[in-house]
Formats: sequence, structure tokens, C-alpha cells
Amino acid sequence: MGSDPGMTRLQSAVSAAVAMTTGLAVEYLFATLTGAGPQATLVAVLLGAITAMMGSMALTGGGAWPKVRTAALFPVAMGLGMALGIAVAPHTDLMLGVFVVVMFTAVFVRRFGIPFFFYGFMVWMGYFFAAFLHATLQVLPAMLLAVVIASAWVLVLCLTVLRGNPGRTLARTRRAFGARARAVVRLCATLLADGPSEQLTRRIHAAQARLAESALMVEAWSAEVTVLPGGVSAAAVRRTTMDAQLAIDLLVTACAQLGSEPEPAGRAASVLDLFARHDYDAAGQAAQTLLARAGTAPVRLVAVAVTDYLGVVRRADRDGLADTGEFEPAVTIAMGALPGSAAAAGDVEPRGRAWNPLRRLDFTTRQAVQVAVAGGLAIVLGRLLSEQRYYWAVIAAFVAFTGTATRSEVFLKSVNRVVGTLVGLGAGIGLAHLTAGHPAAVVAVIIGSMFCGFYLQRLSYAYMIFFVTIMVSQLYSVLNEFSAGLLVLRLEETAIGAAVGVGVGLVLTPLSTRDTVRTTERALARTLGELLNATADRFEGHAGTADLDAKVRVLDNDLRQLRLVAAPLVAAVPWGGGSRTTRHRLMLAATLVQHTHRLVAVLRRGRANDRSLAGPARALADVAADVADPGETDLVTLLGLAETALTQQCSPADEPVLIELIHLRRLLHEIATGDEPGLLAEPAPLCVTEIRGHVHGATGSPLSGATLTLVDAHGHQTARATSATDGAFTLQAPRAGSYVLITAADRHGPSASTVLAHRGRGVVQDIWLTARRQCHRPDVRLR
Repeated sequence: MGSDPGMTRLQSAVSAAVAMTTGLAVEYLFATLTGAGPQATLVAVLLGAITAMMGSMALTGGGAWPKVRTAALFPVAMGLGMALGIAVAPHTDLMLGVFVVVMFTAVFVRRFGIPFFFYGFMVWMGYFFAAFLHATLQVLPAMLLAVVIASAWVLVLCLTVLRGNPGRTLARTRRAFGARARAVVRLCATLLADGPSEQLTRRIHAAQARLAESALMVEAWSAEVTVLPGGVSAAAVRRTTMDAQLAIDLLVTACAQLGSEPEPAGRAASVLDLFARHDYDAAGQAAQTLLARAGTAPVRLVAVAVTDYLGVVRRADRDGLADTGEFEPAVTIAMGALPGSAAAAGDVEPRGRAWNPLRRLDFTTRQAVQVAVAGGLAIVLGRLLSEQRYYWAVIAAFVAFTGTATRSEVFLKSVNRVVGTLVGLGAGIGLAHLTAGHPAAVVAVIIGSMFCGFYLQRLSYAYMIFFVTIMVSQLYSVLNEFSAGLLVLRLEETAIGAAVGVGVGLVLTPLSTRDTVRTTERALARTLGELLNATADRFEGHAGTADLDAKVRVLDNDLRQLRLVAAPLVAAVPWGGGSRTTRHRLMLAATLVQHTHRLVAVLRRGRANDRSLAGPARALADVAADVADPGETDLVTLLGLAETALTQQCSPADEPVLIELIHLRRLLHEIATGDEPGLLAEPAPLCVTEIRGHVHGATGSPLSGATLTLVDAHGHQTARATSATDGAFTLQAPRAGSYVLITAADRHGPSASTVLAHRGRGVVQDIWLTARRQCHRPDVRLR
């Protein structure tokens, strides 16, 4: 359940396998009843199986009439392709030239929506069948009839036995969210039991990312359900999911602080073990006991986080969910899953010379040109190897630009296709010999291969091609054309097509992965700016303040897209040598979003009454907006204004909202300027660094009794001290890295400054406090 939220992969695989198998059977039965010959039966069966398989994917979601309208055009698309193929089949050169045009058209029409994605494929497939089978006009009616039968059959299936139920999918997705939450808790229990390590920290971060992904899927599926069970509103589901996710974030923070304290960590680990085993009643009782006996703040936080999460679960189960307002999803479902990288890459400008007119084309048109060029080159190079089987090279080049956006993704998909074909070749040969002469076994292997290929496709495209290669081996065995040499030829042609796809993706208006990452980072900063402005509005008490939960969900989706487009760089491709830098920037973005979650969590607890915090929030919003869309004001100036606003507000120095705003300012500074390299290295080597200095009052004289608090990059308090009579203080930073030093004293304004602790040498940091001044007027905004 946790590995497949909503079981959408399983549904897709079952639908494709059932549609393809039954479509094949229906076509075979009809051909037998009408007395069709072996060749006509084979063509009808293949056309029907492919139409049913694509139809099962195209007819997911939506109501009955949208499905009817979509399916009605399947025969039109396939028929158009077949008519073109028949018209040019006798003339080889013309046929190949039109094939390139068809490939361009198949990609170009994707701009009109998801149904046209499949219509384009069907035009391409219809042309391929007619042209390469050298079909004649006399057989066109029979081929069209086969497509009509398959279209009608798959429509009936998708309206009955394969009909999706968004309400049930939403319920399964919410259960998957709970399973992924328990997975995070299980890792936190391991951290408390075994102590912190870099590998475990990365696993926890990855588990949190999966939890955020399942929360976004809950968000998206909530919009697909017309009436939620029990009359619950989609906005209420969002609020509950957000509350649960914030509780898990708080738990991770608390466990990070407890990792180095064995005795309390052991008591907290026992509570988390009960939680992870889904024994919520026992976990709740143990959390109450832990809270009553807690001796340190991190232990209390663990108990509070567990109690908060279980409280959310009980309220949802017992009382239902109250309506919390209108709902507009931050992300929508596309073919049963969250949108891919193309959603983030649409506005990215490709690389190339300014004079190149292709740079000015939109994303879909540009990709259509790439497919046409790659297809033409694959035809030329593939025919040099084989005059009959060159279409394998064409298919590999065509598919390289399906579901990909950047040149790195094209490279990885092409490599996965070759690897899947290579590994599948051995398995296909072995299985073909085992199933030879056993029709039932052949059918079982074909059906099983299709199911496994579709089920594992989202995990890796190589898995899909591995099982497709096995299926192709079985088909050639049935057709009495199977040989090891034929499969080797398929591998060679696939390698040619993949190499052509990679070459075109690199040379012809390539879309840089790093440019796409930067664009997605700017989108994340833009959303953060909007959220901080909404936070400032809330501090100022403005009516009609934007829903912070909705803004946080948009921010979470921006982070998901950033991870998605940056994945090829993290995986290290030939031109992606900066994977370490990319990992660091991803960590910065994830930490930024985490602190935003904490800010919203603090506001949820009613700490939105201090109007003096509106100024700092507004100043940070200006910084985030400038990171997203640079304006006339220098970014360093905006960062300075934000620093000034943070030090001149009237809240106590340990105010949780203030601490989160300070961390957001520091993270924005590093994201924008690249300063403080290695800030969030996980975990930094243990080495105590002494931070010492003097605190001076408003007159410049030493100030005694000032409270100094040292906070690390994750918001954890690491040291605390009070200045002596001569103003002197000494703090111990446990690790090298960046810290925030907060200083507060009576009759003086608080101070927050950044301290960089270096390994092996002390740091001298003197503090000058100013006299407490009147708070800024709430209507004054820093710009």
C-alpha cells in the first residue's frame, strides 16, 4: 500500500492486461465467426490488442460521456493513419518521408490535452501497421472494423469492470499516507535506538519526501471525487492531512535532537515502536506516560508529536471532518499519477544560438521537431543495418521523447531502453524455448509480461522494456519467426535509435537540466513569497487572508517537481558532474520547505497575534520574490532590510515564529548567493567550537545578565548562556557549521546574528544591543 499510494499502478497494470487479453480474444472470436483467413485474423488480433491496451490508459478517470467522446475518435485516429499508410505504401521513399511527418504530427497534437496524446499515438500506430504490412485499400474496411470492435469493447470494459472509483482510490491513498507516516516513525525509532548516521539521515529525508508525495496525491484525488464519504469536504481532508504531516515533521525534529541522549532516547523509541506497528492505542497511552515523565524538551516534543498525530486520526475516524472552506487543488491527477517533468519544463528556454528560430518555438512544437529529426536519422541509420527491421530503431528514437523533457531525461530513458532490451534478450530466449509448443504457456507469459511491464514502469523504464522484450520473443515464437539472431538484431537497432535520440536531444535545441532546475527553484521561491505575504496579512489581521494550507501544498508540489527535474543530475549523467552541488541545493530547498511547515504549525497554535512580525515576514517575502523574479532593487539590499526587520521587531528573542523567520532568511540568503558552502552537510563531524565575546548595551558599556541562545541550522537549541558582569559570554557549538545567535536583555531590543563555527578554531563574536524602541506601525511595509 505504501509503495503504491491509491494502488494506481496496480489498477493501471490490471486494466492494460485485461483490456489487451480480452480485446485479443474478442477479435479472434469475431474473425473466426466471419471466416477470416490466417493473415487477416492475425492483423485483426494485433490491431485489437493494441487499440484496447491504449484505450484502457486513455479512458481512465472522468465520467461516462467524456469516455464515450474520447473512445469515439479512436477509429478516426487509427483510420487516418492506416489510410495514409496504404496510400504511400507502394512508394518506399515517399512512405518514409510521410512517416517522419506522421511522427511530427503525433507529438505536435499533444498540446491539445491528454486524449490527443493517445490520438497521436494511434495515428502513428495505424500508419505503421498499414505501411509496413503493405496493406491495400481492399483490406482497409476489415482493419477499420477491427479497430471499431476493439474501441467499443474497451469502452464497455472501462464503463463496467474496469471503471475506476475515485472515492475508493482516495481512501486507499489516505491509508497509504498513514503507512508512509509509520515508515518515517520506524526510521526515527531506529535513529533513537542506534544513534544518528549519514545514511539513516538520508533515509529519513527520503521517507519524508515520499510522505509529502502521498499527501499531494490525497490532495489531487480529493478534487476528483464529487461527493466525499460522509459529506466531508476536500478542504477538510487537506486540513487533516496537513495536521498529520506537521506532526510527523515535529517528530523528526525532536528525534534529531534526542539522537545523542541514550537514556531518554530509549524511552521515546519504545513509544515510536508501538506507533510504527500500528498499535495506536498503546502508543497513545505510552506517549501520555512519556509526557508526564519527560525531563527534557526533545522528549516532550516526541510525546506531543505522537499525541497530535493520533488525535488527528481519532477525530477523523470518530467525528468526521468539519468543512473548512472552498477547495482548489494544488496539483491534479494525470493518467492516474502526479504530473511529470514536462509540467515544470514548459516555460524553460532551450539552449542554442540566438539566431536559431527553433529556440522561439513552444515546448511541444520543439519536441515534435526533435522527434521528426530523430526519426529521419533512425530510418537512415537503421536501414544500413537491416532493410526490414529498421523500424525498431525508429521506435526507440520516437519513444525517447515521450514522457521526457530535458536532455538528461532523454539520455536516461534511452539507456534504460537499451539495458532493458539487453537483459530481456537472455530471458526472452530462455522462455521462448521453454514455452515452445505450449500455447497456454505462451499466452500466460505474454499476459504476465504486460502486467509486470505496466506495473513496474513508473519505477524504471528498463523494467518495462525487459518485459516487452520477453513478450516480443513469445510473439515471434508463435509466428514461427523466432531466433536468437532476430533478438540480437532488435538490440542493435534499438541501440541505434537510442543513440540517435540522445544525439538529437543534445544538439537540436537541447533543454538543459540545470536550466530547468533553476526555473523550478524560482517557482518555489515565488510560492514562498506568496505564502510569506499571506502570513504577514494574517499578522496584520486582514480579512480574507489566503488559505495557508493551500499555499503550503503548492510549495510541497514545487519541491516535488524540483526533485523530479533534478533527479538525472543527482543520478550523475555524463555532463552532470555537479551532482554534489545539486544534492546540496535540494537539501537547502527541502529545509526551506520544512521550516515553512514549522512556521505554519506555529501559526496553527494561535501565535499570529504579534503585529510587529508582519514587517519581517513582508521583507522576507520581498527577498523570495526577488529570487524568483529579479527586480530593480539589489538582492543584497533586500536581504539587509530583512535582517534589519528581524532585529527591530518587538517579539521575545525565543518567539517560535521569529526563530523560523530567521532560519528562512538564512536559507534564502544561501540559495540566492551560494554563501556558506556545506551549511547543511548531514551530519557534520563532531568537534566542539568555542564561541566567545562580549555583550554591549545601548551606551556601549558591558551588559550583564543578557541571555544568549545558539540555534543550529535545523532550529535546534544547542547552547545557552548568560553574560557576566563584564559582558563576557562563552558558548560551545557542538559541530562546525552555521548557527543563529539570539541575544535578549531587559530594556534592550533583541539581536539575531549568524555565526559560522569553524572546525578546530574558536570564534569571537561581540554583540551590541540597542535600546528597546517602539514597535513599527502595522501599516508600514518594508520594501
